[in-house]
Amino acid sequence: MLDIGYALSRRFPDPPQLDYSRADVHTLRHDLFCGDVYLADTKADRELSTAWGWVPVLDFAWALCNIVEALDKDPLGSRASRPQYAELDFTESTDRMLFVRRFGWVDIEADWMDAEEAPLSFSHAELRREARDFLHDLVADLTDLHDSLADNPALWSLQSRYPRLPA
Repeated sequence: MLDIGYALSRRFPDPPQLDYSRADVHTLRHDLFCGDVYLADTKADRELSTAWGWVPVLDFAWALCNIVEALDKDPLGSRASRPQYAELDFTESTDRMLFVRRFGWVDIEADWMDAEEAPLSFSHAELRREARDFLHDLVADLTDLHDSLADNPALWSLQSRYPRLPA
């Protein structure tokens, strides 16, 4: 079972004077809400996480939803035998997370993993559902911290593009 989570950094606080309702997409994705993220396989008790403190958490959630959709471009869907690839690179470093989908399963590994460590593996459907849930839960948490964020049209668009999926 997949668990996606985050922790906001105390070293990089968000500016209290910012009007979050008017923050543009670049600011939302790259300049705010820094911390760390993780993807965990709760059955295998394994985790892939950052430990840098500066990862833009909203950008991670946004990019993860984009990646899940990009991995679903093959018309054969879960029957596709040809691997589909995507990567998420972290802008402040050379590290990346790599995603490979084949036959409805997605393997996830990262540059900072040990070479002999097996990738995390989840069904594409589970990854899609959990990525969208993570996005919506994160936005709810962030709007609890910054009330005016709920009025930001960029977040309205984002949430409508990636609605929650039924369990």
